[in-house]
Amino acid sequence: MNTFHISAARDIARIAAEPYEQFMRHGSVFDALADSAEQHSDRTALTFISEPDPAVPPRSWTYAELMTEIRRTANLFHKLAAGEEPRIAMLLPPIPEAYFTLWGGETAGVVCPINYLLNAEHIGELIRAARANILVTLGPNPDLDIWSRVPRLLAECPGLREVLAVGGAAGAAVLAAEVASMPGDALTFERQVGPTTLAALFHTGGTTGAPKLAQHTHGNQLHAAWGAAQMYAMTERDVMLNGFPLFHVAGAFVFGLSTLLSGGEVVLPTLLGMRNAGFVQRYWTFVERHRASLLAAVPTVIASLMNTDPGAARIDSVRALLTGGSPLPTELATAFERRFDIPVRNILGMTECAGVISIEPFNAPRTPGSCGLPLPFTEVMAVADDGRACVAGETGILRVQGPNVGPGYTDARRNTGTFTEDGWLITGDIGHVDGEGRVFVTGRAKDVIIRSSHNIDPRVIEDALLMHPDVLMAAAVGEPDEYAGEMPVAFVSLKPGATVDSGALAAFIEQRIPERPAFPRRIDIIPAIPVTAIGKVYKPALRALATERVIQDRLADAGLAGKVKAMAVETASGPSVRFVIGDKALRPELEAHVREVMGPFAIPFDFQA
Repeated sequence: MNTFHISAARDIARIAAEPYEQFMRHGSVFDALADSAEQHSDRTALTFISEPDPAVPPRSWTYAELMTEIRRTANLFHKLAAGEEPRIAMLLPPIPEAYFTLWGGETAGVVCPINYLLNAEHIGELIRAARANILVTLGPNPDLDIWSRVPRLLAECPGLREVLAVGGAAGAAVLAAEVASMPGDALTFERQVGPTTLAALFHTGGTTGAPKLAQHTHGNQLHAAWGAAQMYAMTERDVMLNGFPLFHVAGAFVFGLSTLLSGGEVVLPTLLGMRNAGFVQRYWTFVERHRASLLAAVPTVIASLMNTDPGAARIDSVRALLTGGSPLPTELATAFERRFDIPVRNILGMTECAGVISIEPFNAPRTPGSCGLPLPFTEVMAVADDGRACVAGETGILRVQGPNVGPGYTDARRNTGTFTEDGWLITGDIGHVDGEGRVFVTGRAKDVIIRSSHNIDPRVIEDALLMHPDVLMAAAVGEPDEYAGEMPVAFVSLKPGATVDSGALAAFIEQRIPERPAFPRRIDIIPAIPVTAIGKVYKPALRALATERVIQDRLADAGLAGKVKAMAVETASGPSVRFVIGDKALRPELEAHVREVMGPFAIPFDFQA
């Protein structure tokens, strides 16, 4: 495929002025991967670091071997479906088998990658909503327990007729053995696949709550992946260290498929990905060992890497760190660049558009606060409250339109308010587009809480609390966090005469929250939950309260309690903090300390005159 040099909006405009086929000439993910494999057959495509020990040799697959695995896996799924469309539910960590399953599954049918951290009840809801007839899962494993949920899934999902386990398990076929029994030199079936053919279903709208599956076509995924590759200036010489799971669209397409379409190498850092503490401790040793040129990490991981020392490891092979999944604090990006001399590039993406809307081009300087330029053939605009398109620099709700935007949710009733009839995707983000075409996100209009790269629906926390007989009202919001971006917290008001405390409420909801990341860090009992004039919970006031408490705590940790006071208010763009310094003589020194405290947070702030 043609490659393009992108450093400014004019380059993107020049690309978009030509026929789309010059940008993306393939109609299916399989054809695009096959083309890449034909050009780079002997180059390494995938490398798996099985242990966080540099002495343990990794496993690798060339592009030719990767395509053999994809064809074998596709042939297996076609056979197991026995005349039906293969619909594969995937419960796999970021291991090579997940890549074979995703691309092989999309070649034969439709894949639904599922967050394996969810509990069995929610996983079952997603499997049934996806109408999956095949389940591919990790077998019993001491590092990651997924298998214990499978018996319940089989009992509650009658549509599942085949279960394949990585590593083997009682009552399931062994994936490796079944795949090895299939021919790998060609597909054993014919299937008409084009850009509008459904490829996958990715759950969104929070990792908790009612099932909400976003549809991806082959064209959506190819546009997102190839667009990302061009923005990042990827070539066959690149080595991408990608620990993102494949139920995350960034891991699958922005960092995974993009690299493979470019002929580069994807390095997978252990079964646990970047959740492996041992790997993170030796991160820079592995960067040197594999000559990684691109690093993929959420801001949480960037903060963790700030506490690691490369030591004698040579990291001059790295040309950029690519991030997304949650807001990127400008100070964190700047601090990382200063410490490691590695440029940081930000992204704006959504599950509903195969993971990417805009990217900061590698060949352009980083603009603080920017999420970069829209992909080629992709339009982003801000819309004001009255429905008109905002002028450059004016704040509104961001919308996106382009080949990366999916056809909507499996339940079309849920498209209202997100997908418009004329093809726009309403992101729910508050922001603006500047005069140069760069996209900025300054807040969020929707209530979803983003903890690291995990979306959490606050309703699941609220519903659990409201089950308690003493609770009158409950509201959950995101509290700012230096490492996770946000952490869920809850506010509760009690019925008259009730005396239950926060500890008892936490114990009550322990088994009523579907996944651990959604469990609130704190439950505050307050006299009354703020509401609007029509009685709706007014969450902006609660977000401001949560923000103020966090910043006051951080000021106390820094020894500034009593010297500096923080007051948070909710603006149209989200919480903002104003600091009050009483001692004018110490003002310059105290302001400097406050700036250090606020550095890791993506929160605007100022000082009272």
